[in-house]
Amino acid sequence: MVRPSSVTLKIIMAVSGILLVLFLFAHMAGNLKIFLGETDFDHYAHWLRTIGTPLLPDTWFLWIQRALLTVALVAHIYAAAVLTRRARQARPVKYAHRPKIQGSYAARTMRWGGVIVFLFVIYHILDLTTGHLNPKGDREHPYANVVADFAPDRWFVTLFYTLAVVAVGLHLAHGIFSAARTLGQQTEKGQKRAKYISIALSLVLVVGYLSVPFAVLTGLVD
Repeated sequence: MVRPSSVTLKIIMAVSGILLVLFLFAHMAGNLKIFLGETDFDHYAHWLRTIGTPLLPDTWFLWIQRALLTVALVAHIYAAAVLTRRARQARPVKYAHRPKIQGSYAARTMRWGGVIVFLFVIYHILDLTTGHLNPKGDREHPYANVVADFAPDRWFVTLFYTLAVVAVGLHLAHGIFSAARTLGQQTEKGQKRAKYISIALSLVLVVGYLSVPFAVLTGLVD
């Protein structure tokens, strides 16, 4: 069996990561429609189920999208795991007085952040997609599901959501920068620009996603 090279794995990580990031921003834009009111948000949620019709039956587009995102996520995790294992194998001996390597907080927390995000994705699907863990669970009223989900007495859900989104932001800040380097951005000026862009995009993502649960928590959306 041919083992993919480290360069190939890094490219897989970069491309799959880009696909996941594009989805995250598109999903965030859809989430923000909740500020337009219940009617507009519910209409948008129902419209998503009809994309591709009549060529595709209802909701097929969403399931195809979910399948592709799952493939991208698995590929991303697989490439990261193999690269991590290879890095450890290349350094089998631990030095007694090995100097600490300075790195960004995002880079040092990529692993546990990935675990939190993975667990959150599972919870999120069972909560707002299938409705099994949602206190309302009414697929015909997505707006009401969101409001019920982040109600003040369910503060622990908002806390978990916040941790997951912050983890995604940290992961994104490091990931976009790494992807830019992998795909050929090697100049000092280019890397500095990539760093600023990655931080800005991660902040936009975090603020955009957290605005919804905190709007519900504070009564701005009810």
